[in-house]
Amino acid sequence: MTAELRDKKVLVIGRGSGIARAVTLAARAAGAQLVVAGRDREKLAGAYDDPGVAAESVDLTDETSIAALAERLGAVDHVVSTASARARGLVGDLAQETLKLSFETKVIGPILLAKHFKGRIAEGGSLTLFSGSSAIKPVPGMLAVAATNGAVDVITKALAVELAPTRVNAVSPGTIDTGAYDALGEERKAALFTARSAHNPARRIGTAEDIADAVVFAMTTTFMTGVSLAVDGGEPLV
Repeated sequence: MTAELRDKKVLVIGRGSGIARAVTLAARAAGAQLVVAGRDREKLAGAYDDPGVAAESVDLTDETSIAALAERLGAVDHVVSTASARARGLVGDLAQETLKLSFETKVIGPILLAKHFKGRIAEGGSLTLFSGSSAIKPVPGMLAVAATNGAVDVITKALAVELAPTRVNAVSPGTIDTGAYDALGEERKAALFTARSAHNPARRIGTAEDIADAVVFAMTTTFMTGVSLAVDGGEPLV
């Protein structure tokens, strides 16, 4: 049986675009009251023209900032962290500071979220984190991303045990067209998407809405916890 999101208070941490935006809009469509939080509160506030979406500031690399957000919000029903600081590159090109920022944002930050929101998440509530398919099938240039995502898969299980009965799950996307690949340039991005669409079992690239649907599923499926939910078109299978 699933629980409704109507009138539930959902905190989504991330940008005002891409997956974070899609999650916010999907939860809002399901009737939730949203709080979006990120480093640039003003920019986030400007991304939504909806009185049911409030903006807050938080920096997942700063425990004081996380603790302050928890104090300001008080009780919540669901917390979703989409934030990342990707450390792409071959091993010889990776800088220590880049690696640290990636782990601080996507691994240490969510652990601190759990620390400060523990006891504030209402009965039946959840914490949803973000992993990624590179944890299962790493490729050259994605070493640090794979390591970070693998760590998220581990802390998801550990937090599910420690925070019980609060449910803790992760969503693990594959290749998603969110603008994250725009830096490749139109031609290289199109070639990459064509190649991956031709080989993955779903025969297409994922959308932010695909991921948002999975997050809503994770929030509302009350007998699922400690799971990294693969939404990747079967990409790691081939």
